[in-house]
Order: sequence, then structure tokens, then C-alpha cells
Amino acid sequence: MGTIYEKIQEMIYPGRCPVCDDAVGYGRGLICGECSEDLKPITEPYCMKCGKPVRNEAFRMCRECSTKADTYEYVRGRALYEYDGALKDSLYRFKYGGRREYARFYAERMANVMGEQIIGWKPQALIPIPVHRSRLRQRGYNQAAVLAKELSKIISVPVREDILIRSEKTRVQKELSADERRNNLKKALKIAHFDVKLKNIVLIDDIYTTGSTINAAASCLRDAGADNIYYAVIGAAVND
Repeated sequence: MGTIYEKIQEMIYPGRCPVCDDAVGYGRGLICGECSEDLKPITEPYCMKCGKPVRNEAFRMCRECSTKADTYEYVRGRALYEYDGALKDSLYRFKYGGRREYARFYAERMANVMGEQIIGWKPQALIPIPVHRSRLRQRGYNQAAVLAKELSKIISVPVREDILIRSEKTRVQKELSADERRNNLKKALKIAHFDVKLKNIVLIDDIYTTGSTINAAASCLRDAGADNIYYAVIGAAVND
């Protein structure tokens, strides 16, 4: 019945293309055919630590990870697309413009491209990066949680939103330097309730830039008792 209801909803309210934001006709997929070419998939070679593109095949890590990897609290991560051009506009609408329906497309692509690797990490939970309750009221949803729930439907790993919270409202990360980002998050993320059975966790977010948010979240989870923290995101900033 759920599938039938979803199909009826799709016919009445067709989804919007995550790139151009036009309605995609019923039965025509989740993205316009021509728009898919505007997104830049991250393919090999990519950094074996953070998942960002590596332009030189001789290197297994990006420039940043080659000097800072031992300071990261996570094991490794993957990103779907380069955070550039069309993806920036798309994720802005996804995050601030009410386009939560984009999550279905991105979750399906993540499952197709990196699903086997995520499952290979043997995660017991997908944990979305939380937003402060004031921003949640303002936006109406947490885009990372919406994405995690869509991905969960496909790879059958449960979502846990009760573990990690953002207890303090912080300044917008993109407006800060790398050092300011780290200090900005130091006291903002906290464990609300930890399940001691959770040892392998995959953090879910929309964007990975400097890694400050992911690393702060991973640090909280490791301090609480988790052993292996990974992450999966839609876009990663390119710095190589």
C-alpha cells in the first residue's frame, strides 16, 4: 500500500530535479537526463582517508590528509560529488529552500556508488550530523537526517537521531577559518544518549569541506565508546 500511495503522490505532485529544480515527469526518474551531466562524480583516484578527489594517481591521500590524517578521529569517508557549480546550488536549496525531496535522488546515488563500501564497514547505525533546535525550527527539518532516512531505506542500516545533539547554536561554518571552525564546534556537539552496543557508526551529512564538523562528531562518539567512525556525504570541497 505504501508503494501505491507513493506512486499516486508522484503523479499528483511530481518531484523536482535536484539540479534545475524543474518538475520531473512521472516515470522519468529523479533527475532530468541532461542535468545529470552537470554534476561531477568523484571517481578514482580519490583520497583513501577523506574521499576527496586526488588529481595525481601516485598519491593515495589528498594534500591535507597526507599531513593531518593522524589528527582525525574518523577511520575514513566517502563523497559522491565534487562540491562545485550545480551541486552548490542544489545543496543550498536542499538545506535552506525546503527541497527535502532531493534526498531521495542523492540517497539512491550514494547507495549505487558507495553502498557496498558502506555496508562493508559493518555499521550498526547511520547518525546524521545534528542541527541546533533553533535552526531546526527555522528550516523545518535537518537535511542530513532526511538524507540518512532515505539511505536507510535502501541499505537497511537504522538511523539513530537520539545519540548526537547540537547543544549550542554556532556560527555558520562556511563563514569561518579552519581554526575558527574547530573552536566553533568544540562544545557544540554532545552525546545525548549512547548505546554501548554501537561500535561501528557512519555519520551522514550533506557537505564535507575542512572536516571540522565530521571530526568533532567522531570525537564525541569515540569518547562515548564507539570504535570505528566513518562518514558518507553528498559533496566534498575540492582543494587539490
